[in-house]
Amino acid sequence: MSNFTEKLGNLAVVLGAQWGDEGKGKLIDILSEDYKLVARAAGGANAGHTIYLKDPENPEKKNKYVFHLVPSGMLNEGCVCLIGNGVVLHLPTLMEEIELLNNSGISTDERILIADRTHLVFDYHKLIDSLQEEMKGDKKVGTTKRGIGPCYTDKVRRNGIRVHELLNFETFTKKYNENLEMFKKMYGDFEYDTEKELSELKEITGKIKDWIVDGAYFLHEAIKKGENILVEGANGAMLDVDHGTYPFVTSSNPSVGGISTGTGIPANKLTAVIGIMKAYTTRVGAGPFPSELHDDLGEQIRKTGGEFGATTGRPRRCGWFDAVVGKYSNIINGYTDINLTKLDVLSGLETLKIATGYKNMKGFPADQNLLENIDVEYIEMPGWPEDISKIRNYEDLPENARNYVEKIEELIECKITSIGVGVERGDIIFR
Repeated sequence: MSNFTEKLGNLAVVLGAQWGDEGKGKLIDILSEDYKLVARAAGGANAGHTIYLKDPENPEKKNKYVFHLVPSGMLNEGCVCLIGNGVVLHLPTLMEEIELLNNSGISTDERILIADRTHLVFDYHKLIDSLQEEMKGDKKVGTTKRGIGPCYTDKVRRNGIRVHELLNFETFTKKYNENLEMFKKMYGDFEYDTEKELSELKEITGKIKDWIVDGAYFLHEAIKKGENILVEGANGAMLDVDHGTYPFVTSSNPSVGGISTGTGIPANKLTAVIGIMKAYTTRVGAGPFPSELHDDLGEQIRKTGGEFGATTGRPRRCGWFDAVVGKYSNIINGYTDINLTKLDVLSGLETLKIATGYKNMKGFPADQNLLENIDVEYIEMPGWPEDISKIRNYEDLPENARNYVEKIEELIECKITSIGVGVERGDIIFR
């Protein structure tokens, strides 16, 4: 076990600390060399984690892996991945991911488990997602239309269908049809190929029945044995349905509270909570973004950083690092460590800005109308011209880069213990 992971302890959590897309997958992939059990706690196929690895047969080539439902530890042989009960699971998408991994030479045999209380996403949830977005007109939230919100709505409305119910397919089919009839009454008698979906699900059930476990019990037994467990967050703290920029949020709790509810791991067992923050800020879809850049510089950062959604391909909105968001995120989650990603993207910029406050405002306001028109206070810092992508020791970074990192630490009130300087697994500095 490395010194870094030894410090984190045997039950670490990795969370998105901004509006998602911060680069969680890369750190999870690195840490899963030491954490042989990776569990995912929330979200669905609306989340995407991208990992780049060198092609073993061609070191000049980078292989790209995008995960939507499979936890990011899958690229490390011997790592077991658990999809926790807080996830909403579209089984055909999961099977597509598994097939792609197997075709890429990555064996998933006996390495994927599904918590029995995990709720299922059906294709009618996707249809309803699209219908609801259209009904909102110019107040669209900007969902991925993957059916995530409607599935979580079913969960809270107490008519959701969970993975374990597939094991009695006759009873499952009855409940499935009852739900579908209810939605047709709500949204009109839409056309829907029920037989096709049920046939596909029956086939999938035969393949996954041995993967289904009591998630909380499984994790509790692993904790008792002293096994190293890494819990993977999805989305980001500012998309939290309670604490984010509501209503422009996701339908779950990607903050630290969602870890316990989404896995069954009690909070007092956690040994580290790592927040992932970009060295600048991005968000996808609609919603307030106080430090957003609406000029050529924002476009430059998007192109340099490859800021396009892993799930939808949508261009991400880009802006300066927002320390108000960072500090608020830290207050909610109690980070023990920060992983600052994509510092290399800022190389070559003559002057950098950091949002340090909102005029006449304490904290991060709940009122979205207020946020849309807020005056942001910035500090300016000199940039660095050097390419930092090959640097692996913090002391070797240009002085201006170190000053930038340390100013962020000061403003968000949390130690930055690792820094991403490129897209590949090894492009990281541990402090």
